[in-house]
Amino acid sequence: MARIDLANVRHAYGRNPQADSDYALRHVNQAFENGGAYALLGPSGCGKTSVLNIISGLVQPSQGRVRFDGEDVTDLSTEKRNIAQVFQFPVIYDSMTVRENLAFPLRNRGVKRAEANRRVDEVLEMIGLKSRADRKARGLTADDKQKISLGRGLVRSDVNAILFDEPLTVIDPQMKWELRAQLKELHRRFGYTMIYVTHDQTEALTFADSVVVMYEGQIVQVGSPEDLFERPSHTFVGHFIGSPGMNVIPTTLDGAHVRVGEYVAPLPGLPRLRGEPKLEIGVRPEYVRMGAEGIPVQITQVEDLGRIRIVRAVAEGHVIAAVLREGDEIPADPHITIDPKGLNLYADSWRVDFSGDRK
Repeated sequence: MARIDLANVRHAYGRNPQADSDYALRHVNQAFENGGAYALLGPSGCGKTSVLNIISGLVQPSQGRVRFDGEDVTDLSTEKRNIAQVFQFPVIYDSMTVRENLAFPLRNRGVKRAEANRRVDEVLEMIGLKSRADRKARGLTADDKQKISLGRGLVRSDVNAILFDEPLTVIDPQMKWELRAQLKELHRRFGYTMIYVTHDQTEALTFADSVVVMYEGQIVQVGSPEDLFERPSHTFVGHFIGSPGMNVIPTTLDGAHVRVGEYVAPLPGLPRLRGEPKLEIGVRPEYVRMGAEGIPVQITQVEDLGRIRIVRAVAEGHVIAAVLREGDEIPADPHITIDPKGLNLYADSWRVDFSGDRK
């Protein structure tokens, strides 16, 4: 396993890029620690797969350097980087059996037969294909073929990192939970450096110890699931993480308070801001309280999900969502207030702390 560093990496697929908008990746600086479990999370087109392919050597960055344990590997081939990569769709040999597919990368590296057999048997058990070990791959389902592809990435013990590019796309939903749990267990047992690309927040938050959120070619936050939920560094993170996502509402400052219409809420301190940024508050629906006081709202929709209800309303001309628990009442004349614990302030979309720095 290795520590992987991306140093000021930029990449453009077109010729002669000029502006930031010409780059698929813009100034990416990120360290993936040895033995860490990471998820690259973001919408389609944000640059996740580009980062993965630059790490593996399938793509050479337009600018910047890639280092494994301090060694510059930017100009090395994929083979010399000793990376295992699992793609979105199965990459296997249909003419081989399941066992032969798993053994193939080990045979190529001269692993002794006994050790290869032990590793293959271990992975067969892990991916649930032991009973089909001697079947040809061509007759298997798409789920099973992708499990073989996952197994080929996991069977080697000598790799610097294992990279997963949306590997569960073709997997049955129930099987996704099982395979994610198996990957997590594998990481705990063997300490592989794993980087997992996905657009699915559930996959990212349940797999990774550290989630790297990408937006428009840049990394906007790196943190634990709790960090991303409680303290989104950028309004995009607030929108993207959570269901429903964070409410973002234009605001003005009134000393150490924020004001939305006639409603005033306290801040933990007095922020020091540069210039005249666009100010917004961000609050998770879980921290929106409904009662008889606060900002008057017009309710437009109530979704009953059993233990919770999601109330969607209009407040001061802005759509806002609130989560109500069992037993919470919806008043005849509804108003909302904000629990100060869940209040975030944003300047030009970036979170502000109360020493005045954008986070």
